[in-house]
Amino acid sequence: MEQDIKARIVEVTGEDLPLHCPTPAMKAWESHPRVFLPIERTGEALCPYCGTLYKLKGKLPKGH
Repeated sequence: MEQDIKARIVEVTGEDLPLHCPTPAMKAWESHPRVFLPIERTGEALCPYCGTLYKLKGKLPKGH
């Protein structure tokens, strides 16, 4: 997973699910309340707090 929130587009894999923003890699001082993002159906999710766009890369593991 990309670590830089300034990029505003972050690619994630099935291993990053369940997806939430901010991610553990983001610095505490630039975080906002944790929100879980439904990315499984469309392959993309936009954080309503910071506007970061998450894009699913690859296939989902079984069970998702």
